[in-house]
Amino acid sequence: RWLVDALAQALPRPDGPVWVLGAWYGVLGAMLLADERLAVSSVVSVDLDPACAPVAEQLNRRHLASGRFRAVACDMMALDFARETPIPGLVVNTSCEHLADVPGWLAGLPSGLPVLLQSNDYVREPDHRSCVASLDAFRAQADLSEVWFEGALPTKNYTRFMLIGRR
Repeated sequence: RWLVDALAQALPRPDGPVWVLGAWYGVLGAMLLADERLAVSSVVSVDLDPACAPVAEQLNRRHLASGRFRAVACDMMALDFARETPIPGLVVNTSCEHLADVPGWLAGLPSGLPVLLQSNDYVREPDHRSCVASLDAFRAQADLSEVWFEGALPTKNYTRFMLIGRR
């Protein structure tokens, strides 16, 4: 909900499809398509686990039928957004802490591409490879050319960090 609220303020009308990376079962895509404050033309829901796509398609069946939702099983590291048609209006990555090289991944995105990024400081999770200690550290790691929103959301076990801006 925090992400949707922040996006509604920072970039309510992305100029092209929204790509959600590490999307699991497509819940975030459903939230983006349902929120009346947002004008999201379509969502591409990407997850490495092929078992997620059928669940995401079922959850978003109405938007799937209208062509506003698509689920893709692939590795986000293999995507070349410069070759996508239409080019994404926004790339969402809520799992930056899982990437081995966040700056390297970001460098592979087209310059000027709008992004929404999340990470956290939860270093006790073995799959977390790129945790950051603070919002300042996340901002430095991402090194965006423009930042339209930045925030930290404390939870019981960790703090979640979010940036919305342009690569």
